[in-house]
Amino acid sequence: MWHTEKFDELTNTEMFQIYELRTAVFVVEQKRIYQEVDRNDLKAIHIFKTNPAGKIVAYARIFPQQGHVTFGRVVTRGEYRGQGLGNELIEKVIEAIHSNYPGMPIEIEAQAQVEGFYEKFLFEPIVAPFIFESTPHVKMVHKAV
Repeated sequence: MWHTEKFDELTNTEMFQIYELRTAVFVVEQKRIYQEVDRNDLKAIHIFKTNPAGKIVAYARIFPQQGHVTFGRVVTRGEYRGQGLGNELIEKVIEAIHSNYPGMPIEIEAQAQVEGFYEKFLFEPIVAPFIFESTPHVKMVHKAV
C-alpha cells in the first residue's frame, strides 16, 4: 500500500522505520558517514510503500527549496529490489509533486550511478558529477513535458 504523508501525520513507528531503512542503506550498506537525519524531514512530504505486514519497503521524500521542488532519500529495501518498486516510487513522487507543487520546476541531486534510471523519467543532467556526502552525485532537472 502506498502512503503520502506530511511529517506530523507520520506515526512514531513509520518514522522509526523510515530512519531505520535510510540508515541501513545510505550509511551502513553504502558505507557513508554523514548526518542522515536532517531538518528537511520536518518540511517534507514522505512517500512510502508498505508490505502486507506493514513494513516500509520503498521510500522517498519531497520538499520545496529556493524556487524549485526536490526529492531524495530514494530507497528500496534490499530484498525488494529488482521488482519495479523504484519505478513505481518515482512515478508516485512525480505525481505528488504535481499535486502539491503545481508548476514548480523539479531539481534533484542524484547519486551518479543512478543517473540513467532518472533519465527514464525525463530528468536531464545539468552539471558534471560532484562529490556530496562522500559519493559522486549529479544535479538533474525534470525535462518539461
